[in-house]
Amino acid sequence: MKNHLISLAIAIGFGLGSSAFAADGMTRDAYKAEKDKIETQAKADKKACDGMKDNAKDVCQAEAKAKEKIAKSELDAKNNPGPKADEKVTKMKAEGEYEVAKEKCEDQQGAAIATCKKDAKASYEKAKAAAKSAAAPKTDTKAKS
Repeated sequence: MKNHLISLAIAIGFGLGSSAFAADGMTRDAYKAEKDKIETQAKADKKACDGMKDNAKDVCQAEAKAKEKIAKSELDAKNNPGPKADEKVTKMKAEGEYEVAKEKCEDQQGAAIATCKKDAKASYEKAKAAAKSAAAPKTDTKAKS
């Protein structure tokens, strides 16, 4: 009887442990399915740009690339949650906005292009710094432990 109770307790422990593990991340199949969905959407988004011309096409393609990178970083964060993953998502969003903003600057002329790109770069650097500082306190407390 005692051995049966111990076996039952061990089985329950393993059952709880594996379900807790699944809650932290995604299954390999779910991750792959979600990643495939993102890539399929990215191809469709890029294909939608084919009918456009000149800088509008470049902006569209930059938006499609940014959307894909952000979606993949969000998927990674969903699969392996934590402060570093959150920081990566925030940085990817800032990078995507920066790439799109740079392309949109190309619609301007003369000195306005340089000013536009300078402003876009400043916004990007500010967003990166904010992402890093938002994640820093969480990272530091783990390092001290």
